[in-house]
Amino acid sequence: MNSVDEVLKALTDERYVAERSLGVAIYLALQLGKPLFLEGEAGVGKTEVAKVLASILDAPLIRLQCYEGLDVGHAVYEWDYPRQMLAIRLIEATGEGAKAEVDDIMSREYLIARPLLQAVEATAGGERPVLLIDELDRADEEFEAYLLEMLSEFQITIPEIGTISADRPPVVIVTSNRTREIHDALKRRCIYHWIDYPDFEREVEILMRKVPDLPPELASDLAGAMEKLRSMDLFKPPGVAETLDWAAALAVLGTTRLSPEAADDTLGVILKYQEDITRLRSEGLEQLVASVG
Repeated sequence: MNSVDEVLKALTDERYVAERSLGVAIYLALQLGKPLFLEGEAGVGKTEVAKVLASILDAPLIRLQCYEGLDVGHAVYEWDYPRQMLAIRLIEATGEGAKAEVDDIMSREYLIARPLLQAVEATAGGERPVLLIDELDRADEEFEAYLLEMLSEFQITIPEIGTISADRPPVVIVTSNRTREIHDALKRRCIYHWIDYPDFEREVEILMRKVPDLPPELASDLAGAMEKLRSMDLFKPPGVAETLDWAAALAVLGTTRLSPEAADDTLGVILKYQEDITRLRSEGLEQLVASVG
């Protein structure tokens, strides 16, 4: 892709509705070989960017889902202990007094590659995989610090083997829901972009592209209702993912226009906390539906 317009067209062809600013960020990340750091509320389409890019580039998607307590063994590599033990026994069985040396069992052959090492090694031969480091804010700061070497040099150091470097930088997408702040040292290595909730017109467009059989009137109703819901002081405002789920649920129920009854029946699709559901019901679903009708 040789221009921002080509990036935006490719995204559109994959039914991802993006603002030009996101297209610019993606284009720069691809051209400069820098990671793309996407921040925003849950459900606004950050993870989807990596999936769409992998499809556009016809590249493998390697995903690292972050969580509290994530360590090197789950993110980078770990030793295949059963195979190492088997190798030791086979060596010792070759003759009396035979013993396994460190080099016999501490080689690449006995290493299990996890997502980060997979991404580095996948660049061999010119391939450029898409590495998704999803929800980095869920991981501990110690793991965040470990990422600095890879995002700086795209290399991984394994004490027993040495340094394994990428032939070329993989396409790296880092996402965060901002449940905590990510350190500046990591952000400096990335192209940063904030993905916000879509405005009314863009959400209608997203619905029409993602759910082609959706009646235009219902798409308008849902986009308007979501805009209203996000302006309320909810514990967890619904994202675009919930909008699409809502459209799918209403389609299953055969609904063509949003009504108080249909909204009440499907609140569990878009709101995930009982406090939010109770509040919306107490404040009146009729008013919500009336405001978008």
